[in-house]
Amino acid sequence: MMRFPAISQLAAITLLCGGCLPATNSFYLSRTAAAANDHIMLVRRAPPTFGFQRLAALATAYPDLGIFLRQTGDPDFLAETNKSGNRYLILYYTKSRKAYACRTGEGSSRQVEFSGPYPITDGEVRTLSALRDRSAAP
Repeated sequence: MMRFPAISQLAAITLLCGGCLPATNSFYLSRTAAAANDHIMLVRRAPPTFGFQRLAALATAYPDLGIFLRQTGDPDFLAETNKSGNRYLILYYTKSRKAYACRTGEGSSRQVEFSGPYPITDGEVRTLSALRDRSAAP
């Protein structure tokens, strides 16, 4: 059995598995698509919510979404649905009372079309606030 110093082992793992991350991300996205479909998810980094994990995976799979999030910050909520091979996302920013709509390309396309911002109504803010409050309850 060949022994490598720790740094060499890390380099070997990186070289061997360097292409694993997108596949792992794709696996995560496909594995969690049903749970996310037609749902509004709270996005919170700490502790990380399913919505945050899903959004992070989507931002990796769709680089334009990652750029958008770096510029605008994380939304408070993410809504997701799939229809006819397209993924539709709504990013809700309750503090600024704005929402953005996104549509991903079909198939293997990594492009995202953005529209908005759209104003969030008082009723939407109340509904989203109630969802956030329920998630914080013990």
